[in-house]
Order: sequence, then C-alpha cells, then structure tokens
Amino acid sequence: MTAQTLAPPEQIVQLSGISWQTYETLLAEIGDRQIRLTYNRGNLKIMVPSPEHEVYKKVMGRFVETLAEELDVKIEPLGSTTFKRPELSGAEPDECFYIQNISAIKGKKRIDMSQDPPPDLVVEIDITSTSENSLQVYADLGVPEVWIYNGSRLKINRLENGEYVNCEISLAFPSVDVLEIVKFLELAETMDYLELVKAFRTWVKSQIQQN
Repeated sequence: MTAQTLAPPEQIVQLSGISWQTYETLLAEIGDRQIRLTYNRGNLKIMVPSPEHEVYKKVMGRFVETLAEELDVKIEPLGSTTFKRPELSGAEPDECFYIQNISAIKGKKRIDMSQDPPPDLVVEIDITSTSENSLQVYADLGVPEVWIYNGSRLKINRLENGEYVNCEISLAFPSVDVLEIVKFLELAETMDYLELVKAFRTWVKSQIQQN
C-alpha cells in the first residue's frame, strides 16, 4: 500500500492497494462526519473539504434547484449520498440529483445500485483537487451526466458508450446555456448568497423568455 498526502487547504490522502472490505469498513467508521471517500478499483481518495469547496458546492446545488424551479422540472436532490458498485467503485458526489429517473427512487430510504438507477446528474467541485479520476467511478455507476467546476471553468461531461465526452448542452436542462453559470460562480465569494441566487434566477427567467 502506498500513500500520498496533498497540501491544504483541502486535506486529501490518496491510497492504493485498498480492498473493498477496507473501503466498506471506513465508510461505516466515518459515519456522518465531514469526510468524503472515493473508491476506484483498489484506489481510495480520502478528502476533508475546505470552506471554499463547500461554498461552491452549496451554490452549485442551489443553482441546479433554481433551474429546476424555473423550468418546472421535477428533481430529487440527494446531496452526498454514497453510491456503490460492489468490489469496483464507490463515491459520494458533492451534489447529485435524480431527474429523468425520479419516479424510480422517490420515497426510498436506501438506494441499491443493483436494482436502482444512478443519479441523473452529479456535480463536482474541483477548486483545489481534481475529480477527473472520479469520472471512471461515475462511468462504472452509469451516471449519465457529470458537471465539474474547477474555479474558472464548468465542464459538462455526458456518458456515451461507457466514457465521458465534453458537451456544451446539458441532458438535464437542454434549453438553457448551462456553461454560462460560470459568470455567477465567479461572484460566489464576494456577493451576498441570496442576492447571487436572485441574480441567477433573473438570468434563468431571461433565458426562458428568449426560448
């Protein structure tokens, strides 16, 4: 087993040669503490999110909910729920949403990936780390769409033939230019949270009127 510790502000440890049983044991021991685990074929990433990371996570989640509200799209937000493909992959997204498959999981207290569909949209924040390696995990889980924001750019990744490709149009919200969200994310650390949400909502409404 090898380990590599990356520098703060986000505390990250990456391990290799980890068994699925060890991953399951760590999940049980960690419980509800603010520690995120991502497992991919024996490789384990342990992350303690920074305040900066959490700001963007919260804002992105609110933006998705605002899009759904204004476009009259039903969603089921499941936050950082743990999703697992036993012996292969496991992840806790920054934010995730059921949209197209909402009826399949509505009302369920547990999601079983052997019989339930994956979330339709996953959002990852890459301010001080990278989620690019996590894309393999989400491909294993069958997540059709992953948004990744790295502090300057938003990438829409759509699953095609088992691999993600960069796209400009969102599967979840095809009628809105989702990539324009970046200009609002750039204001997240300086603008009042609720004022930012109001400004974003106004923009979404303008997009709807144009269409």
